[in-house]
Amino acid sequence: WGIIYWRKPQFREEMRKLSIWTMPFGLTEPLFVPEYWSPPSLFGLASKTGFDVESLLFSFAIGGIGAVLYRLVFPANLSEFEEHEKQHARHRLHRVILFLPVAVFLVLAVFTRLNHIYCSVIALFLGGVATLYCRPDLKSKIWVGGLLFLGLYAVYFGSLLLVFPDFVDNHWNLAALTGIKTIGIPVEELFFAFTFGLYWSGLYEHLFWYHLKPVNSLSHA
Repeated sequence: WGIIYWRKPQFREEMRKLSIWTMPFGLTEPLFVPEYWSPPSLFGLASKTGFDVESLLFSFAIGGIGAVLYRLVFPANLSEFEEHEKQHARHRLHRVILFLPVAVFLVLAVFTRLNHIYCSVIALFLGGVATLYCRPDLKSKIWVGGLLFLGLYAVYFGSLLLVFPDFVDNHWNLAALTGIKTIGIPVEELFFAFTFGLYWSGLYEHLFWYHLKPVNSLSHA
């Protein structure tokens, strides 16, 4: 996060906004401890209280990275919606779709016995797909953004396992999950990474009414 923020000043505003917006989701950690995992944490806070500082920092970091990762790989600029564009029929559900993942997660968490990681994955996936209805112009950014974040997360997690090969076995509640691993990573982590990237990659443009304009198309305009 810090390297991107330092080297790419054009992304700083959206990184700040989305990181700050995402950071409070770290407070949901008690929903996942110990049902999903029991992470090591500073002063053992996670095991004692369910809360930890690391979850807040993690949420902060992935919020900013997830928002700009696509544009790091495929350079593009942002242009604001015209007021008349906002009146299109498909945008009547703008706010509903923005908060759909939260609503879906709460319904699944309250009315089903699913592990909360599955509630998160389903909620994020449906949020990403619903965004496509409101913002079909973001189709490539949403799907490719999901894959890019999945790839980045797999590299990050894989490098962690090179240093701590027993990390998953020691801290994940595999008995409550599928138990399936890909390159040593619980498949649930990969599902989360893809669906988070899927929803988050288009969130800034959707939330603040921006079009995505590839740099090449602007230079030839």
